[in-house]
Amino acid sequence: MNKYQHFFYNYFKELSFTDTSAKYMNMLMLFVIALVGIFIVDLIVRTILRFISARIASTTKSNFDDLLISNRVPANTAHVPALYLVHESIPIVFHDFENLHIVLEKITTIIAIILGLWIVRSLLNTLKSYFKTLPRLKDKPIDSYIQVFMIFAWSAGILLAIAVVIELSLTKFIAGFGTISAIILLIFKDTILGFVASIQVAINDMVRIGDWITFEKYGADGEVTEINLATVKVQNWDNTITTIPTYAMISDSFKNWRGMTNSDGRRIKRHMLIKQNSIKYLTDEDIERLKGIQIIESYLTNMQQKIEQYNTANNADKSLLINGRNLTNVGVFRKFIQTYLEQHSAINDQMLLMARQLQPTAEGIPIEIYCFSKDKRWQNYEYVMSDLFDHFLAAVPYFDLEIFEFPDNSTFKSLSNKGKVNL
Repeated sequence: MNKYQHFFYNYFKELSFTDTSAKYMNMLMLFVIALVGIFIVDLIVRTILRFISARIASTTKSNFDDLLISNRVPANTAHVPALYLVHESIPIVFHDFENLHIVLEKITTIIAIILGLWIVRSLLNTLKSYFKTLPRLKDKPIDSYIQVFMIFAWSAGILLAIAVVIELSLTKFIAGFGTISAIILLIFKDTILGFVASIQVAINDMVRIGDWITFEKYGADGEVTEINLATVKVQNWDNTITTIPTYAMISDSFKNWRGMTNSDGRRIKRHMLIKQNSIKYLTDEDIERLKGIQIIESYLTNMQQKIEQYNTANNADKSLLINGRNLTNVGVFRKFIQTYLEQHSAINDQMLLMARQLQPTAEGIPIEIYCFSKDKRWQNYEYVMSDLFDHFLAAVPYFDLEIFEFPDNSTFKSLSNKGKVNL
């Protein structure tokens, strides 16, 4: 016994306690004293660290120290001296109780391991929050890397705790641990796949936080809000959240709209179906009437002169319109669309712009509008596209063209009333 143990033991012996009772009372007194001393030390250290960290955080410009405080790094570290005193007090307090002494030392060691893991976790969370404030790392999958380090830390902590409990050296324990590696690989399959996938996603720059992606397989259509080891979270435009496995980003196909958002315009690609039997050659009277449409007046005048010169030079028999060169109503309509798009303030005329005719279909002749809206915001983009097609659809009758649509009941009733169809 040391002098403190000897003092309390002799004191209780003088009070006529039995030897066993004196040992218990001696242990109890030492335990109370140690407990009070450890509590006081823990309180003092926490107060000092809290004061120092607050002073440092208020005098520095960097927000890193503020993040250290918010993630409780000083608060968790402050428990280290108290835990050290607990470890040193156990041999003194429980000197006469060897079995209890051994058990409590193991428990203290495990608590120390857990405290170390909490400190590491606080530091990693601090680094994660700090890296996200850096512009060059803001869109990188920081969560994935932090989770990988945390997995390694927890794995090491669990191995150490098990080694302490079974009183086995860490080297021998790791050697035996290899025999169950197949089970571990099976348990952590998704984690391993996610780890590999997150590295490939980062290296190949496939997706970033803030990207708009469309992943039809998982019903995702929105902005990436988080990339971690196991999942990629997407906030859809209806404010629902879709969770996608990280490894699906490299095993399946998805659409990333980053190229569009970084470009000078958002593509408009849509067509109208023109009835085939409404397409015709234009007569001189038709051309004169269409010259009333201001944006194609100069085009019609110029083309009319060129066509007349060609037909005269080639002695074209214009008793039939098919002879020689001619304008068609659908061709002039395409020119109308092209000119209108070129003059429209919401369309980027520095990017590809055209009105083209696609291959004929059973529903009619597709006239496709292909251009780029300057405004890439979804709502405004839809407004621009709708305004364009409102105008073009309303302009179709001026060119003696018709839009194809399937007949409905009213069509058949109208024909029946005219005596053309028997219903």
